[in-house]
Amino acid sequence: MSKATRFLLVSLPASISPSNNHDEALTALRSAVTTDYGTVSPFSIPEFKIGTLDALVQQADELAKLDAGCEAVVGKVGDSLRTILEGDEGKIAQQKTVNDKPAEQYLKSFHWNKVKYRVDKPLGEMIETLHKEVTSIDNQVKEKYNSYNQIKTNLATLQRKQTGNLATKSLSNIVPPSLLVQNSEYLETHLIAVPRTITKDFLRAYETLTPMVVPRSAVQVATDDEFTLYAVTTFKKYSHDFIHKCRESKWTPRDFKYKEGGKEEESKELERVAKEEKKVWGEALRLGRTAWGESVMVWVHVLALRVFVETVLRYGLPLNFVCGLVRTTPKLAKKARHNLDASYSYLGGNAFGRDKKGRVTKDDSSTSADMQAAGHMGDGGDYSPYVCYEFEIL
Repeated sequence: MSKATRFLLVSLPASISPSNNHDEALTALRSAVTTDYGTVSPFSIPEFKIGTLDALVQQADELAKLDAGCEAVVGKVGDSLRTILEGDEGKIAQQKTVNDKPAEQYLKSFHWNKVKYRVDKPLGEMIETLHKEVTSIDNQVKEKYNSYNQIKTNLATLQRKQTGNLATKSLSNIVPPSLLVQNSEYLETHLIAVPRTITKDFLRAYETLTPMVVPRSAVQVATDDEFTLYAVTTFKKYSHDFIHKCRESKWTPRDFKYKEGGKEEESKELERVAKEEKKVWGEALRLGRTAWGESVMVWVHVLALRVFVETVLRYGLPLNFVCGLVRTTPKLAKKARHNLDASYSYLGGNAFGRDKKGRVTKDDSSTSADMQAAGHMGDGGDYSPYVCYEFEIL
């Protein structure tokens, strides 16, 4: 979905139409928004089991928090897809579907899932179910992507051992066993990677670095663009001191023990981890695709519940309202809201008035504070005379 798309979910009493007809009320909503600032589609919301007024106020607060939580999960799953697809926006867009169709199409054809979320259940129970679902999605994605990142890190480490410089790469296919003192009670061979720019310093100094370094034992094993690898023999008693002094001199001691067949083992391990990385990459991608769609579905159901609860609190009973989905852009959304304010400011009672030129004005901050205390403030703490929630699905 384009990042330039913003949606408004707007609920208005059917009384905005003289006949109280839903279709006519929707037409009135379209006329208020105008095609210059957005397109309006009907958004179907069923009637739910309503409890007490106190319960509704509490549920409105819970839904506001759950709405923000769902938006965050959708964003995190999207970020995970972006990571695994290395920022390829074309491929990312292909994975972001809801029931195998674009999110916008899902929104425009939204129907409450009455099988999964039975409308005869109490609102509090439905909110809890939706909360558990989005939390489960979040946890599953975290677990799978953490697993993938760990395997990816392991693979990168193994690959560096094959392709890095002599200070980091595997030495299994570089150091012949004949260069190493093995199975000796007193002597030990150390492999030291020395920057090529200071090899002369190393050759001058290594014999006197610590006591009991075997004289003239330094043997050049290999060299690359950055380092030269030397083998040096010392008495085991001073091995720790020798290694410590090497590090102080900016020489890199390599921890290496010769093992028969070590080279073959490393190749097999690299092949195994590469296959595992590819397998888990596919699993993470499939889960990301599914989780994104499912988290969007949960989020839209939460938004539908928010609109319903706020509609009851705002317009009262018996319920007779129309809900529309306005497709617009971040820039045009403000103009669409301005038009809606102008058309339906009377619904806000004393919170809205008009200046001498007939332009809609909002009342002072004290009125806004009263509205906020009553639970009627919109997103961002800005009161509107009608029910409206703005969101983007990225």
